[in-house]
Amino acid sequence: MRVVQNVVMASAEQPAPDPVPSGGGYLRDEPKAQRLDRNFGELLQELRVAQAGVQILFAFLLSLTFQARFATVDTFQMNVYLATLLSAALAAICFTGPVAAHRVLFRRGVKDYLVRYSTRAAVAGLVFLAITVIGGVLLVVDVLTTRTTAFAVAGGLVVFGFVVWVVVPFRMRRHGVERGR
Repeated sequence: MRVVQNVVMASAEQPAPDPVPSGGGYLRDEPKAQRLDRNFGELLQELRVAQAGVQILFAFLLSLTFQARFATVDTFQMNVYLATLLSAALAAICFTGPVAAHRVLFRRGVKDYLVRYSTRAAVAGLVFLAITVIGGVLLVVDVLTTRTTAFAVAGGLVVFGFVVWVVVPFRMRRHGVERGR
């Protein structure tokens, strides 16, 4: 009887697990705090990967202005370059924003807010990253070939990126993802 009382008292002290369905069709039996910690950790890993790509693109864009051929770009190319450079800067800020927020909010008991904010910052960063990638390709292809070719290639990237980054994940989300497929 004493063992049963201890188990009942211990379970009353612990918050009830917060089962959350994942994409694999199973439920995680974990407390809300643990789920938030896991979600934030996974999100930071995703941001690390994206941040590396943004840093490389940003460095490339910053170095372009110091190349001799840069003086020959036309007004359109200069505008594309500026928009692309600013998008890279905004992506870098969005991807590092969650780190700064975590430092400010550390041990304040607002991990749920931090996860929501970080998710929004990551999505915004991905939008700016997409603009950066497409703008960079548009600029390079315009310099190397014709403007028509540049727009065709950039348009193809927009469609492909939209399908890979938006259509497929939302379709999987709507229809559920079956394991092993």
